[in-house]
Amino acid sequence: MERLLTHATVVTMNPDRDVLEDAAICIQDDRIRAIDTTEALLSQYPDAEVMDCRDRVIIPGMVNTHTHLFQTLLKGLGDDRVLKDWFCGMTGPSATQLLPEDCYAAALHGCVEAVKSGTTTLVDFMYAHPRGQLTEAVIKAFQDTGIRGIVARGYLTLGEEFGIPKPLIEPIDKALSDACDLIEKYNQPGARVQVGLAPCMIWSVDQDTLDKTRKLASDLKTLITIHISETPFEVENSMQRFGMRDLQYLQHIGFLGPDVLAVHCVYCESRDVRIMKRHDVKVSHNPCSNMYLASGFASIPEMLLGGVTVSLGCDGPASNNNSNMIHTLKFAALIHKGYHRDPTIITAEKVLEMATIDGARAIGLDHEIGSVEPGKKADLVVMKLDNVFINPVHAPVSSLVYSALGNEPEMVLVDGQVVMKDRQMVTVSEAEVMRESQKAADELAKRAGTERLKRRPWRSLPNYPADS
Repeated sequence: MERLLTHATVVTMNPDRDVLEDAAICIQDDRIRAIDTTEALLSQYPDAEVMDCRDRVIIPGMVNTHTHLFQTLLKGLGDDRVLKDWFCGMTGPSATQLLPEDCYAAALHGCVEAVKSGTTTLVDFMYAHPRGQLTEAVIKAFQDTGIRGIVARGYLTLGEEFGIPKPLIEPIDKALSDACDLIEKYNQPGARVQVGLAPCMIWSVDQDTLDKTRKLASDLKTLITIHISETPFEVENSMQRFGMRDLQYLQHIGFLGPDVLAVHCVYCESRDVRIMKRHDVKVSHNPCSNMYLASGFASIPEMLLGGVTVSLGCDGPASNNNSNMIHTLKFAALIHKGYHRDPTIITAEKVLEMATIDGARAIGLDHEIGSVEPGKKADLVVMKLDNVFINPVHAPVSSLVYSALGNEPEMVLVDGQVVMKDRQMVTVSEAEVMRESQKAADELAKRAGTERLKRRPWRSLPNYPADS
């Protein structure tokens, strides 16, 4: 039976970027069957179930192309640290203590955050494997919440001398054997949740790891995602070991291709941008994390002008500290204006493209999701712009990017199924999810020895002496 969402303002993100007033969307099973005026579709489908979306804005579900959901349990423990201190002093020790039940509780909570703030597709970069069954726990959370996504089975195969805890370092053949089993199990045609590959970053892998990753991804047609040039250390390490920058080295060994999603790219130079374009490498821009860890400002305007596909990611909730893509929209729009002192260098419209159709393109799913068009999956977000912070509304896209807080989504559909209605999850109990994640977070902090970080002293301008 058809279902109609009627009387809505629809931000389609179609090739013409149409914004339709008093529009209706017809959904049949898991796909969008038609889009037209409300009057036309009510006449065409008189027996359809009707959901009145008057005074609502409908957008395609957003695509968060980079997160580490296990870090949901670490929110607030890594404040005021650069990446190396953040990882060695908090995230790494915590990751060594992860149990499957921790990963499930963390991922479930992160998926709920994502859905409630308008995200219908996630790419989880699951690099911590001190024991088995951790990726499976994340996949189960995706399945239970109803969200779409790619769980990228990550791995670190060296780097103990740089502070990576030994329990997190795996032999590449073991890691890829596990990844291959997961891919064969979950990557079925049309599956809502699939598995990709994630060699972590240049200083945590060797060429054998990269070569074997490239071959497996090519053989099994899977996404590869990898951190690139997030801090100067990555670039320096690559220069010392290989005599060239990390992205340039990856080109040299034949690693790059349209299936590679490069994350961060903060220290990429103009030559790197040309390499990305040449090999159709996609980028995941994570502005909140890059500022939280004081990593710097990626040259996103140059990448966009160079024709590179740039998407948006929240990054892990330990360096953001949430999974709210609506927050990321505003940061992505503002930091480049401020850095370049040019208010036109990036627009609200472009940022919403990055969060929707460009995010879908970044993971090879733009033929299925990322816009509201007939034939595509019914991954939709119905927003009620009725709070004092966003109202009054003149231009819906501007309001969404610059004014919204994240609680505007009222209903979310994935594969045509309602996963959130009246701002409450349908698939899981939010109260139970929060209870279990708090319990898991407290117990993990005790095991990892990071509980002391909860009781930090008050820090006010710690890098400056008191006035004399």
